[in-house]
Amino acid sequence: QVRLAESGGGSVQAGGSLRLACTVSAGTHCKYDMSWYRKPPGQEREFVSSSTADGGTDYADSVKGRFAISQDNAKNTVFLQMNQLQPEDTAMYYCKIDHSTSWWGWEPPECTPSDPWGQGTMVTVSS
Repeated sequence: QVRLAESGGGSVQAGGSLRLACTVSAGTHCKYDMSWYRKPPGQEREFVSSSTADGGTDYADSVKGRFAISQDNAKNTVFLQMNQLQPEDTAMYYCKIDHSTSWWGWEPPECTPSDPWGQGTMVTVSS
């Protein structure tokens, strides 16, 4: 069963850095476009950044220039390097599979996630 596992959250002071990772438990023939979302306390979940297996990236305006997304297709892992963290970055961070297929050009069932969302990893930034 395809599952997502996030790691790398924690507590940091303003101005610090953290690197999140999200690994999809699937074969290396599986191909994923992935993204990061976050849910600040008491707020709705919001888009942070996205990455395609072919190298495309996108960022929310609030994190442009501070966060960098990257993807290791050989390990089915997406990373989010977060620099210059601010208290308003405090949130539960979730990774998500936006699109699943395979490097063969079609989607075998073993590449399809039953749930495209990970469980989340908490990031706390103190001032």
